[in-house]
Amino acid sequence: MSSAATNQARRSLGLSQKLLRQQKRHHHPDPFHPTNTKGWKAALKEAEIPRTNFDREIAEALVHGLPGASSIDDKTIPTFSRGELPHFAGINTFLKAPYIEDSRLVGNYDVAVVGVPFDGGCTYRAGTRFGPQGIRRISALYTPYNYEKGIDLREQMTLCDIGDVFTIPANIEKSFDQISNAVAHIASNGTMPIILGGDHSIGFPTVRGLASVTSKNIGIIHVDRHADIQEKDLDERMHTTPYFHATNLPNVNPKNLVQIGIGGWQVPRPAVANMVERETNIFTMDDIETLGIDKVAEIALERAWDGCDAVYMSYDIDSIEAAFVPGTGWPEPGGLLPREALKLVGLVAKEGLCGMEIVEVSPPYDHADITSLMALRIIVDALGSMVSHGTLKKCMDIFDKPFVPI
Repeated sequence: MSSAATNQARRSLGLSQKLLRQQKRHHHPDPFHPTNTKGWKAALKEAEIPRTNFDREIAEALVHGLPGASSIDDKTIPTFSRGELPHFAGINTFLKAPYIEDSRLVGNYDVAVVGVPFDGGCTYRAGTRFGPQGIRRISALYTPYNYEKGIDLREQMTLCDIGDVFTIPANIEKSFDQISNAVAHIASNGTMPIILGGDHSIGFPTVRGLASVTSKNIGIIHVDRHADIQEKDLDERMHTTPYFHATNLPNVNPKNLVQIGIGGWQVPRPAVANMVERETNIFTMDDIETLGIDKVAEIALERAWDGCDAVYMSYDIDSIEAAFVPGTGWPEPGGLLPREALKLVGLVAKEGLCGMEIVEVSPPYDHADITSLMALRIIVDALGSMVSHGTLKKCMDIFDKPFVPI
């Protein structure tokens, strides 16, 4: 081949390679074009969110915490730490939400976080009595704004921390009565309770509290690795028994109990007999692998809402793969991955909830607060999903009966 022909061939090859590179680039979206990536759309959406409550919080901080030193250029910084910033300072309420000393004022808020520091129903590793403290402590890390969802909980809902239920460490049944009263009080005021456990024995008194102040039917979506539906364990109502007793309530039907993630080597055989007898809805991790998160959530919502007026979500942190949540009493490998868990929670919550609980967080067994952090994320993702879909208060009008303390 002549030199000219060789050069021509090389130019043709170079042109072909250039065109190929252009074609390849053509198939990838321009990350800075707002119609192509969710990330850019989320960035644009932030400007639509008001800052009213944040600005009010800053103004109040300067009054209550006194203006900062004259050497500080940022004149929004007070002398005493108040509000969200700095994240490492201040009193750790949940997301640094207002603490209401007077529990009678709970009806002024859309949502109330309540701690249930109780592990008297634990049958192996204790420590979940410190769960509320652990979750609140790590919640200081978060802001109320979520970038992907384009929402700000501080601006689009009202949240308070009502503190902890006074539980009785040596008495399960008295503690159950205290828990039921606390939850019933919150719900009867039209405020959604978010419960920080505590071991899973509290799943019965929380549902009992809700059921006592409504004439309507309640379904339950229960995410767990364990069935928790024995009648008794060690001759008591323990953390392995809540859904036997919850589904004995007249307005909580077992056919509306959906249990997701059940499996492994820690499901006692007595529980299985009760699952079969009561015909609950059971999805193992194999079901999730086969059907996918979207389909499982769709079926779960259909079953839980069937003939019901509201749904309650009980989330056991041990439903997540044990490698990600070491701080729990009964870790079981093979559970949900964190992104799967968050997707499931978002899909369930978007239809609206009358309340939810996160249980079995045990800080003494945790490493670097990662289990508490996961529990926090479960809660804020549920709230964020309801805010995004306009369903935050959807279920709260079911509470049509007065609160009568036990």
